[in-house]
Amino acid sequence: MLITRRGFLKVSAATAGVAIVGMGFALGPVKAHAAELRKNLREATRTTTICPYCAVGCGFVVDASGGKVINIEGDSEHPINDGTACSKGSSLYQMANNENRLTKVLHRAPGATDWTEMSWSEAVSRIAAKIKATRDATFETKNSNGKTVNRTLGISSLGSAALDNEECWLYQKFLRALGLIYIEHQARN
Repeated sequence: MLITRRGFLKVSAATAGVAIVGMGFALGPVKAHAAELRKNLREATRTTTICPYCAVGCGFVVDASGGKVINIEGDSEHPINDGTACSKGSSLYQMANNENRLTKVLHRAPGATDWTEMSWSEAVSRIAAKIKATRDATFETKNSNGKTVNRTLGISSLGSAALDNEECWLYQKFLRALGLIYIEHQARN
């Protein structure tokens, strides 16, 4: 039996259709998700932001309602990405709305095997105390040559591409005020 390309495609399409319906997939029209989303977006608060993943700085628009992110999309007016998004940027909605995302501070004491919950105020106080203790223990006012250096070699910082210029400036001022000299950034070439 000689089968033509057109005949092969017809048989293949019919077989696939029967298999899909047989597995329980409905091929009828469904309620459009976009129509429901448009209705919700009219009542949402719209905010612009920058993608936290890499140093490119793509712009996004975040729609939130009732304290929850309901939509994230590329900012069409942003000069870097013109509304487009890479695979990581496209997943920002899942990062904001993920049942596996940590929402509480977890702490594991030295030598412990289990994590315990800690309040934000307790965690911030603990971090501040550790920074102060380390800085006090390692601060140098003069180097071995007697030159004034006012630095600490016991603390370093690795920055993030998720910060904008103003946040980077503020962060640098904070780190320099502590006397840090080991300051690096993950997005630097």
